[in-house]
Amino acid sequence: MFTGLVEDVGTIARADRRSDALVLTVRPAHLPVTELAIGDSVNHDGCCLTVTEVTRATYTVLAGAETLARTTLGGVRVGTRLNLERALRLGDRLGGHWVTGHIDGTGELAARRDNGANLVLVVRTPPALLRYVVEKGSIAISGVSLTVNAVDAETLSVAIIPHTKDETSLGGLTIGDRVNLEVDVLAKHVEKLLAGRLV
Repeated sequence: MFTGLVEDVGTIARADRRSDALVLTVRPAHLPVTELAIGDSVNHDGCCLTVTEVTRATYTVLAGAETLARTTLGGVRVGTRLNLERALRLGDRLGGHWVTGHIDGTGELAARRDNGANLVLVVRTPPALLRYVVEKGSIAISGVSLTVNAVDAETLSVAIIPHTKDETSLGGLTIGDRVNLEVDVLAKHVEKLLAGRLV
C-alpha cells in the first residue's frame, strides 16, 4: 500500500528482456538504496514491483507480462525517469490517498497549461476508467496522488503545484505522453457491492 506521495525520481540504468518479462535496474537520485531489502515493494510510476537485487547504487525489479501490457513500463528504456515511493509502514502518515500500485490502465496527455502558480494537466482517459472518476475525487497519475479538478466524457484534469512539478516526472510530460492511471479503489468496491444488490 502507498500514499501517492513520491519520495524520489529514479532513472532506468538497465532494461533487459527476459522471455515475456522486463528486468529493470533502477538508480534512485536520493532514496537510500541501503535501506532497501530483497522482497521490498516499491512503487514505480504507479506500479508496485518487488525488489529482487540490491547493489550499492541501484536495485533491480521484474515487470511481468501483465504489468507490461497494462502500463507504460513496456516502453521504458535506459534513461527513463520513474516516480518512486516505498510501501507504507505501520504508523506512517497518510498524506495522499490509498494507492495500491495496481494500475487500471493508461491515459494520454491531451493538454497542459502552465498558469504560473500551478500546472494544469488534461489526460485523455478510457471511458471504462472515467466512470470511477469524480470531480474533487482522488486519482493516481504515474504514482502521484492528485485531486481531480474536472472530468468530462473523454478527459480528466488535475492541477499540480510547483513542488510536484519539480519533484516528480509530471512536470516533464509533453502532449501525447502516456501515463499510468489508478482510480480510487473504493469506487470499484462500492460498484461491485451495489451491483450485487441491484440484480
